Amino acid sequence: MEPLPGLSLQPSPLMVVIGAGFLLVTLVVGLKAWQRSAYRRATGLLELVRLLLMALVVFTLWQPERLQRQAPDEVPTLIILADESASMDTRDVDRLAEGGGLLVSRAEAIKPLMEESAWPGNATGREGAAAWKILFERFSSRLDSPDQGTDLNEALSQMVEHGRALKGVVLLSDGDWNVGRSPIEAATRLRLKGVPVFAVGVGSRVPLPDLELARMDAPTFGVVGKPLRIPFRVSSQVGQERELRVELSVDGKMEASQFVSVPAMGQAEGSLTWHPSEVGDFSLSLSFPSDELDRVPENNQMEAPISIRQEQLKVLVVESLPRWEYRYLRNALERDPGVDVTCLLFHPRLPKVGGGRRYVESFPSASALNQYDVVFLGDVGLKPKQLSLENAIDLRQLVSSQAAGLVLIPGRNGHQQSLISSPLEDLFPVVMNASQPRGVGSADRGHFSLTEMGRRSLLTRLADADQANAEVWRRLPGFHWYGAVDRAKVGSEVLVVHEQATTSTGRIPLIVTKTFGAGKVLYMGTDSAWLWREGVEDRYHYRFWGQVARWMAYQRQKAQGKSIRLFCSPDRPRVGDQVSVNANVLDPLGTFLEEGTVLVRVVTPGGVSESIHLQPGQGDARGLFAGTFFPQEPGPHRVIASSVETRAVLETDLFVQGDHRERLGGLVRFDVLEEIASVTRGKVFGVGEVRNLFDHLEALPDPESVVHRTRIWAHPLWCGFLVILMGGFWIGRKVAGTI
Repeated sequence: MEPLPGLSLQPSPLMVVIGAGFLLVTLVVGLKAWQRSAYRRATGLLELVRLLLMALVVFTLWQPERLQRQAPDEVPTLIILADESASMDTRDVDRLAEGGGLLVSRAEAIKPLMEESAWPGNATGREGAAAWKILFERFSSRLDSPDQGTDLNEALSQMVEHGRALKGVVLLSDGDWNVGRSPIEAATRLRLKGVPVFAVGVGSRVPLPDLELARMDAPTFGVVGKPLRIPFRVSSQVGQERELRVELSVDGKMEASQFVSVPAMGQAEGSLTWHPSEVGDFSLSLSFPSDELDRVPENNQMEAPISIRQEQLKVLVVESLPRWEYRYLRNALERDPGVDVTCLLFHPRLPKVGGGRRYVESFPSASALNQYDVVFLGDVGLKPKQLSLENAIDLRQLVSSQAAGLVLIPGRNGHQQSLISSPLEDLFPVVMNASQPRGVGSADRGHFSLTEMGRRSLLTRLADADQANAEVWRRLPGFHWYGAVDRAKVGSEVLVVHEQATTSTGRIPLIVTKTFGAGKVLYMGTDSAWLWREGVEDRYHYRFWGQVARWMAYQRQKAQGKSIRLFCSPDRPRVGDQVSVNANVLDPLGTFLEEGTVLVRVVTPGGVSESIHLQPGQGDARGLFAGTFFPQEPGPHRVIASSVETRAVLETDLFVQGDHRERLGGLVRFDVLEEIASVTRGKVFGVGEVRNLFDHLEALPDPESVVHRTRIWAHPLWCGFLVILMGGFWIGRKVAGTI
């Protein structure tokens, strides 16, 4: 293309005045010199050269530049940028765009727009040359599973890197931005380059009628012969109440089902129970058949692996007097084939401790205590012939760093009140009433009342169905005594309260749980659970304490070998969650390492390996090695822990639940698309308004010509020319004899 010459001067007003002054002074001085020489021709020529030199110097100070304007040497480019994330599989686009009812997926709706023939009027320009060329690109995210996220900022940032001939960007997307930085950052950079973004919103502006299996809380392992409860939640975007049959299948065989009534535009919770009869690894599947009003049947099912194994929990029960609750609790644990129970009885009227079957003679040492998964602490405290300060420190360490469980069952002698000023004080999930250390007794029976959290908890599940469970708790035999408590501590979970008795903060908490460090603590505010046997024998009493023992030991039982115990939290993480990895390592003498090197290698389903160096804990976390990682891929992850000092290795699996960033049935995010278009001076269209987009594309100006600047004032040739001219002037003066 023909360059367009031009000259540019950039003098400031001050430089104009200074330059004019220099020229005027030079002119006056030259005239005087010529006059003194009697108007000699040679002198006159030299003074003209002097004036020319000064004029060129002033010209240089005004920064002269030679401009060349050149049109782009490449055809302007229009980029069609298409979203291919998982949310684009949602079927909510009317193909006829006229309410014809034929719905296609968002990906199918934009498929015709990914062909050059779909963009008419762009083949040739006014002179027969191509008006612009069209490039088609797709995007999602940089996750291990790219379609499980939408990174609009990354996609638009790549557009910034294109050459000057970029005319515009057409963004075909539902706007579901859920990965990466804000797309406004990239939009701002496009604005600075003068590149507009025309967004085509693909999807429905109103929610689709949808029934979704939103949650499935399956444990990572179960115990053979013990009922396994799988809670679930179904959510509805349907304007009518629907009755659904939720089915539980194990390795493709249906094991249980339940009808749930899902309210209009609401959600319903339920649970299914499976009774595993053999040891092994199984695949659980929860689903419900597609409803006639359900427009997104793809989200009606969830799957998760589970391991069923034999169990042998080690439980320590510590008590002072053999009250009825202690006797029946011991019987319940002894008759449970999955529990190995040991008892310690500090009877004040016995000459010595221990002596019976399953009894020990003293509180276990720190190394011996480490073997217990759960400790039941009855009406005992820091007193002579009971617990010592060292025992309390060891218990605190067992719960905090070794993920054990502690169950507190106060009694009428009030011995546990002495624990409030001990190292165990922080473990209590309730604030005890110091003015009533012996608790509160009454001739009238008190009764239990489930809280909302208690209705959902596995600990308080005495019947499989929610309604039946609530009815069981309502009819349980009451109690004549309970521990005096002011309130539950912040961060604890109150499952059961007194039906009538209250304090200034609400009803008296009776069953409260709390997480402390890596372990758990449960407070049982009455010693009358043995009365639950009335008329039903062991049905509820044995079930409750069996559930408590297993729930308290769940963390420790996830994965353990001879010298390494490994547990992750949460045990069913979702993609992107922070997963805490904790490990205990035993040395050859049976004590826990407090210092050392523990490495964990996580292998994703795609074969990608990540190494985590676990850090040794301090204080309450001594003996615990901890680290974190963020899974980015759903499915089973292989977790391999190893200790450099003991050379022990433990392998286990961690199942990461599917990513819910990309949800089928979500609304198109027009707010995101409109903000991008507004920043770049573009516009937003619906998928059925693409024809209106063509007019805006035709009106786009061609990219501006490239301006090439040659700085004359700083060019070496110009400087050389001035030097030569000044040298000639000096020589001329010598020849003329004026100097």
